[in-house]
Amino acid sequence: MSQFTITKSDGTKQPFEEKKLISSLKRVGAPDVAISDVVSQVEHGMKDGMTTRDIYGQAFELLHKHSGPAAVKYSIRRAMLELGPDGFPFERFVARIFKVMGYETLTDQTLLGECISHEVDVVAWKTESLVLVEAKYHNEFDLKSDAKVALYIQARREDLSGTMFDYGSKRRHFDEFWLVTNTKFSDMAIRYGECKGLKLVGWNYPSHGNLHDIIEQNGLHPVTALTSLTAQQKRDLVGRGVLVCIDIIGNPSVLENIGLHGNARERVLDETQMVIERAK
Repeated sequence: MSQFTITKSDGTKQPFEEKKLISSLKRVGAPDVAISDVVSQVEHGMKDGMTTRDIYGQAFELLHKHSGPAAVKYSIRRAMLELGPDGFPFERFVARIFKVMGYETLTDQTLLGECISHEVDVVAWKTESLVLVEAKYHNEFDLKSDAKVALYIQARREDLSGTMFDYGSKRRHFDEFWLVTNTKFSDMAIRYGECKGLKLVGWNYPSHGNLHDIIEQNGLHPVTALTSLTAQQKRDLVGRGVLVCIDIIGNPSVLENIGLHGNARERVLDETQMVIERAK
């Protein structure tokens, strides 16, 4: 057991676990020499009560010296928080996930249920399926979608279940109702969602096919993970609807639109290409 405790963003404390840091570094493909160096230096600078944010910052900077692409992948979870401050970019990001899965999508739809109308974040459809999605965005790691959220979504699903919708030139009922969050679900939310047959997708839930898996498997790394961009440049790209790295490669002129030229533009393109290649 570690002699040091760390402070999470919600103020709670827990022992520092080296194996968790090692596991997170391995998951992003960090070389063994990088993992050894990062762990050694983080532990050398460890102080009791240190925040998880500070530990992440140190690990990220050290990893970036060894492997830029691995550092970007390590930063994906935090990068999802930077899609804020409100939830609209996350809704568009979720819609992008469904597009990669072969769906057509619309965001911010108002649908009439049996009793009342509902604002649905994402509607996704293809020939054999119509999916309604609630995209629940949080701007802190430790904020969870709890049982109250799952109960609310279930009530909306029940009210909309008897309605026929016109999407894809086809009149039909919806097939699934998804709840997608960029952080985690509480244990009670998971228990209730599984009991009611809700499709829950969070940062690390379910064990396979969670949000992190979807991002990695489909190369949907958010532009907010790029270290060659300033915070303002990231906001400018997101504001223009450029949410994932592959969008930059597909339309590099967007970098000039936010004031990046010459070497600065090339650095972003080089890092973006490395991220994409590393994800394959």
